[in-house]
Amino acid sequence: MNTNYYAEKCDDTQIHPDLINIVKEKMPDEEKLYDLAELFKIFGDSTRIRILFVLLGAEVCVCDLAQTLNMTQSAISHQLKILKQSKLIKNRREGKSIFYSLADSHVRTIISQGMNHINE
Repeated sequence: MNTNYYAEKCDDTQIHPDLINIVKEKMPDEEKLYDLAELFKIFGDSTRIRILFVLLGAEVCVCDLAQTLNMTQSAISHQLKILKQSKLIKNRREGKSIFYSLADSHVRTIISQGMNHINE
């Protein structure tokens, strides 16, 4: 049997109360952990990642995104709505066009760190 699929376990059940207390003091409440999990679900869609990656490089409108990603404007708009609701992107109007960009440096960092991780 290949043991690579099984997590290693302690041979002896020994509790370390000091370590447990340190971890419990730093553990966010369940609501914050739920919100964090929901945030990472947003990053779990390759179309949204592609959109975020484009926005990492430039502020663009829906037409530019659709052309760049070879998708319909409708499909792009649907994903932009999700990204905006999650506070990962923002927009601004210029005449008849709406330009989208990353919401803040945190989003840039998450994408950059993710790329660094998979490129290791």
